[in-house]
Amino acid sequence: MVNFSLEGKVALVTGASYGIGFALASAFASAGAKVVFNDINQECVDKGLANYKEAGIDAKGYVCDVTNEDQVNAMVAQIEQEVGVIDILVNNAGIIKRIPMHEMTAAEFRQVIDIDLNGPFIVAKAVIPSMMKKGHGKIINICSMMSELGRETVSAYAAAKGGLKMLTKNIASEYGEHNIQCNGIGPGYIATPQTAPLRELQADGSRHPFDSFIIAKTPAARWGTPEDLAGPAVFLASEASNFVNGHILYVDGGILAYIGKQPK
Repeated sequence: MVNFSLEGKVALVTGASYGIGFALASAFASAGAKVVFNDINQECVDKGLANYKEAGIDAKGYVCDVTNEDQVNAMVAQIEQEVGVIDILVNNAGIIKRIPMHEMTAAEFRQVIDIDLNGPFIVAKAVIPSMMKKGHGKIINICSMMSELGRETVSAYAAAKGGLKMLTKNIASEYGEHNIQCNGIGPGYIATPQTAPLRELQADGSRHPFDSFIIAKTPAARWGTPEDLAGPAVFLASEASNFVNGHILYVDGGILAYIGKQPK
């Protein structure tokens, strides 16, 4: 019997007040996990707690900056004391700055690297010792198609997500013998409130140009939904994936497999 149950497991999903992180945490809760999450300030945590309550999920939220090692260590210790040892970590917190590379400052570049790459290193480093003692653990890094592809204006994001792909492989290499599996999920273009303006119909009833571009590039001919990521995440968090390690699962509707349509 394949075991997709997360009953009794403690799952930390970073930056999971809303959006993709919230969808993944909700899927874990449905599979039986105890959900904990963090966000950058109390206001965001409170909004997240309200979202979980509305969904009927008993989640615990913590204020923590994933780039601050002292804050992360304190949060992990508090979670272990209040909820239990973390069995599942999803490094979801991240930002993107869409700025042409020649206009981007080094400080802006560093900020993206700090949150999107250093943050997952810091949080994973904090949870691994207890996972080693317990003899099992699951780490899921939210990578991106930009772990494989470049695109205009996202040099820092692509560099961070490419680095996160290799950090994923290295954690798998270094801690696999402790029954810790580290894998990544690379979402395609996902329909969230943040991307809603890109999907609105134009005044003449036509698609937004970016919407048309994504539909043309995606064999599935649609945007993904946060729910499309739920099954892959539960799989990678469960015992069903105990021999899957160092893998990036791209949930992109086939974009990375497709060269695109020939222009008419």
